[in-house]
Amino acid sequence: MKVDIWSDVRCPFCYIGKRKFEAALAQFPYKEEVEVEWHSFELDPNAETVPGVSSAEYLADKYGRPLEWAQQMQESVTATAAEVGLDFKLDISVVANSFDAHRLIQLAKTEGLADAVEEKLFEAHFTYGKDISEHSVLTELGVAAGLGKLSVETMLAGSDFTNEVRRDEQIAQQIGIRGVPFFIFNQKLSVSGAQPPETFLGAMMQARGN
Repeated sequence: MKVDIWSDVRCPFCYIGKRKFEAALAQFPYKEEVEVEWHSFELDPNAETVPGVSSAEYLADKYGRPLEWAQQMQESVTATAAEVGLDFKLDISVVANSFDAHRLIQLAKTEGLADAVEEKLFEAHFTYGKDISEHSVLTELGVAAGLGKLSVETMLAGSDFTNEVRRDEQIAQQIGIRGVPFFIFNQKLSVSGAQPPETFLGAMMQARGN
């Protein structure tokens, strides 16, 4: 059973979706057979790190809506995250480009540590308010997930894994993925969004032929 997941570490519903998928996986009778592969997807490829601008202000400006609207949206997302045990602190989250974070995930894939790195990045961004475009932060998170410090620093200093990120994004475009999280089960069934665990469980059972 192969599960391909397109995700962006700046996407709150991708973190929520990860938890819901994990809950489904825990109930899946054949979970030992499941191989999960994370794929890169940038929701905002042109995003720049903006010191002093809150994520709510950024959201309001991006969509041309009042600040109160953005704050209410974030309160709603925070409540949804809490339902699956996540502690979002969006008031301290840093607006940052996620490209290098995706390169770090691609490096982690080569060592079987992609899931661990995804988790560290999500937690750093949504709970601890860390700048996930900052190389020192990415190095710290990569090492904490089990990667070698030198391999992370070498990757970040150059352009390694740029092609892998772009390839994932090209495949997403070809498939027609316009939003994340997006899950494909055994190259047969797709599920879009942070769906309930029962939906993911049903998709896995169906994709396996049960």
